[in-house]
Amino acid sequence: MAKILIVEDDPTNREVQVRRMQWAGYQVITAANGLEGVKFARSEHPNLILMDMSLPMLDGWQATRQLKALPETCSIPIIALTAHAMIEDRKKSLEAGCDDYETKPIDFTRLLAKIQVLLSKSTPPNVTT
Repeated sequence: MAKILIVEDDPTNREVQVRRMQWAGYQVITAANGLEGVKFARSEHPNLILMDMSLPMLDGWQATRQLKALPETCSIPIIALTAHAMIEDRKKSLEAGCDDYETKPIDFTRLLAKIQVLLSKSTPPNVTT
């Protein structure tokens, strides 16, 4: 069972995402801000991260840059989840290191398809090639 880290500061949005991911068969861990997101990515070794970009303490762009710079987390796929829906926002997220981008409100069918694609391409954590 793949493990997904959801980094989302809004409790309602976080709960909806958790329920949808669990319903789809994923194990879920959560973080309420960017600092927790980096900490839990390093300690829990998720297979994929859903990263809100507008976060307290450390925003999603900064957290993504940190995670992509660390050897132990650089290969974890990250999907940006954001209400920022302009072309520039998508570009900014991808430049920060996100592997994909999804706008809010979330289309869960599309998001789950993106998750499956990224998980099929990624190397499981703690596996050397």
